[in-house]
Amino acid sequence: MDLLSAKEVAEKWNISQRRVVALCLKGRISGAQIVGNSWVIPKTAKKPEDARTIVVRDKSDTVMAKPFLKWAGGKGQLLKEIRQYYPFAAKKNIIKYAEPFVGGGAVLFDILNNYNLQEVYISDINSELINTYIVIRDYLDVLLVSLKQYEKDYLSFDDASRKLFYLDKRARFNKLKACCQKPNIELAALMIFLNRTCFNGIYRVNRKGEYNVPMGIYKNPLICNEKNLKNVSRKLKGVEIICGDYRESSNFIDDKTFVYFDPPYRPLTLTASFTSYTEGMFDDKDQLELAHFIQELDKRGARVVISNSDPKNVNECDNFFDDAYANQNIRRVSATRMINRNIDGRGIISELLISNFNI
Repeated sequence: MDLLSAKEVAEKWNISQRRVVALCLKGRISGAQIVGNSWVIPKTAKKPEDARTIVVRDKSDTVMAKPFLKWAGGKGQLLKEIRQYYPFAAKKNIIKYAEPFVGGGAVLFDILNNYNLQEVYISDINSELINTYIVIRDYLDVLLVSLKQYEKDYLSFDDASRKLFYLDKRARFNKLKACCQKPNIELAALMIFLNRTCFNGIYRVNRKGEYNVPMGIYKNPLICNEKNLKNVSRKLKGVEIICGDYRESSNFIDDKTFVYFDPPYRPLTLTASFTSYTEGMFDDKDQLELAHFIQELDKRGARVVISNSDPKNVNECDNFFDDAYANQNIRRVSATRMINRNIDGRGIISELLISNFNI
C-alpha cells in the first residue's frame, strides 16, 4: 500500500497539515495510522467531506465534559456572560477556536460540549498542566489505573497517614516536574491527585519552581472521576495542545477563529497576588504586550474576547485597562472572588470582559 505523509496529503487536498492531523485524530481519514511519531495516510484515502456548515453540536450528544481540575480563577461562574460572545451560530465562517491561557478549561469544555468546530487549539506555559491534558487525551487507560490506586490508598488512611502520603506524592511530583520528559503519565496522575487533595485546589510554586501547597482537609475527595475523565478524553481528540507562550498561537489564529484570552489577572492590591502560577510573573508590561498582540489579531479579522480584573474595584481613577484597550469594547460584569487570604477580600467584585466586536 502506498502511504503519504500528513504534509503530502495536505498539499494534495489543498488544506493545512494541522487540519490533516486533526482529521486523523478524529478518525475521519480511513486507514490513517501513526508510524513512529508521524501520521501516514493511504494514497487512496478520500478527503473527508467539509463539515464547516455543521457547527452546533447535536443535542442528542450526551457526552458532556467538565474541567477535571479545580483551578483558581476558573471561569465557571462567568460562563453565562462569556457565552454571549460565542460567534459560531451568528458567523458561519467562524469555525476555529483558540484558548492560549487554557488553565482549567471551563470555556474550552463549554464550547466543545456545544459546538462541532473544524479546529481547536489550546496552550499554557504551565508544562505540568499541559502534560495532564495530553495524557488524558492520549493515555487515559493507564492514567486511570494510577488514579484509582491513589484514591484507594488515600481514602484508607487516617489523617496522619494521609498527610505523610500527600507529602510523599508532592515530593515525587516536584522531582518529576524538574527533570522528566513529557508526556509523562505518572506526573499527570500526581497532578490530579494533588489538585484534588490540596488546600483549595491551588496551583502554586515557590521561587525554586517547587509545588508547595499544603494538604487540604477533605473527608472523601473524588480523586478519580472516571466518567468525566473519559468524556474529557473524547472531547480532546483532535484538539491541538501546546505548551508555550500565548504568542505561539499566532500561526493558528486567522479570520475564521474565535479566541478567548484569560491571562493571569492584574492584582488589585500589592498583596493580592499571593500565589505564583509559574516561576515568573505577569506584570503590567506583559499585560500591555498582550493588548498589543490582540490588536494584531484584530487586524486579521479574528474574533477576540479577553477577561481580566477591574482596577476600579479599589481605585476609581485607575484606567489601566481602559487605556490599554481603548479601541475595544469593555464590559464590567459581577463575579464572586472565592480565594483570598482575608475573608474581607472575598465577595462580589467587578471583572472585565473585553472584546473586539459588539454583542
